[in-house]
Amino acid sequence: MNKFMKISTWALIPILMVSCKKEYLETNSSTDISNVLIFQNTVNAKTALEGMYRLTYSFGIVGSGHSDFGQKSYDIVNDLMGNDMVVNSQGYGWFNRDYQYVSSQNINDGARPYTMWKYYFTLINNANNIIVNIDKAAGPTADKESMKGQALAMRAFCYYNLINYYQQTYKGSESAKGVPVYIVPAIEGKDRSTVQKVYDQMISDLNGAEGLLNGKPLEHKSHIDVRVAQAIRARVAMAMEDWPTAATYANKARSGYTPMGSTDYKKGFNSISNPEWMWGAEVITDQATIYASFFSHMDAQSNGGVSYAGLGGQKKITKDLYDRIPTGDVRKDVFRKPGTGTTAIPDYCQTKFRLAVSSSWAADYLYMRASEMYLAEAEALARQGSDVPSRTVLETLVKARNPAYSAATFSGQALINEILVQRRIELWGEGFSFFDMKRLKTGLNRPTGAGNHGSPNFNPSVTTFADKDARLAYKIPQKEFDSNPIFTPSDQNP
Repeated sequence: MNKFMKISTWALIPILMVSCKKEYLETNSSTDISNVLIFQNTVNAKTALEGMYRLTYSFGIVGSGHSDFGQKSYDIVNDLMGNDMVVNSQGYGWFNRDYQYVSSQNINDGARPYTMWKYYFTLINNANNIIVNIDKAAGPTADKESMKGQALAMRAFCYYNLINYYQQTYKGSESAKGVPVYIVPAIEGKDRSTVQKVYDQMISDLNGAEGLLNGKPLEHKSHIDVRVAQAIRARVAMAMEDWPTAATYANKARSGYTPMGSTDYKKGFNSISNPEWMWGAEVITDQATIYASFFSHMDAQSNGGVSYAGLGGQKKITKDLYDRIPTGDVRKDVFRKPGTGTTAIPDYCQTKFRLAVSSSWAADYLYMRASEMYLAEAEALARQGSDVPSRTVLETLVKARNPAYSAATFSGQALINEILVQRRIELWGEGFSFFDMKRLKTGLNRPTGAGNHGSPNFNPSVTTFADKDARLAYKIPQKEFDSNPIFTPSDQNP
């Protein structure tokens, strides 16, 4: 056996999936048999592409806990580690240790750093298999370009998440240790590339993806198209404080999308047919992961209230942020009005994310929508001193939520602050809080008192700490040190 086989690829084994778990094709780096079959032609290769996407919403692939169900589990983590989401009570305990900043520092198998590391690197290895093999497949060139472009964008998406979990934000940390960069299916372990090199790889991947996907039709919203690749590029530029690039790419990405109306906003954020959704996962009934799912942890009304959210783990907006939403703004209507709450749906409880049918677990997952790009463009313009176009973009979005809204009085830093408040309101519960807190260098500042964090709600244990606190960078799982001979104790985060 190749000596590198068993020591360096624990998190990087490709999982090429088709329609159900029993049909997973597990391959390993010492043989090419499965890859030869899969990549004989573009028709077969689509099983690898679909498998890559299926991994983003599957349960039991990287962990057996009911808080591990793909990308949306980490979106919940991101919001719980921020300032604006409150846990009602102990409930069954899933995600509570994330909320308390305990899980991020646990290096043991099965803990959050382990499942997160394994999830993203498994996706990366799936993407790498497509990238290095698809050109050899028989079939139309356009199909091969599309699949390769999607895989490149997915790899960049994964590295964007990894670098933001396992290191401090880009600006000021460019030379710090990041994460290993793999651009071919893994056989041998690698050391931690610098933050700068990880970002350089993301930019290279996204430039390649944009060129390959440009002009290609979108087959389904579960797939990445050129505008999603451009949106990921905008996210990367925002983290780098590259405001001209961020504004340009956010504008490109939102092209053709208009903010949804009030009716769609109140439908429960549960359908890929929503006109503002750019990327998501269509989850049909036989693929629903039941209790181990986003809606089980978010929707207190799902399954007649017999869900993790309905059994004590309700997710609530802080009173602090709720009070900033004016009357007449539809976004205030997706939280339980104070004084009207019940035991099952308490004051400030979210109703933004709801199952379409409370007795059915089938509901789609949102990964990206155009509102994020409106806000990114507005912020990037404002940070360049372009207040007038920034206000125009901001008003286009917010007036769709609150017709009486005007940004006319905001300029300079006040305009930036207003955009950031609107970002917190608009994107609440969609997985942005933790990364935004890091890139904005605000540290943790959770409001306390009635309606906010702490008693009588579940105690988060920590409500404040400064920027660059060691808890903002996840520990690297012990499994990587055990499996990768290049890693030394000095590679662990503080």
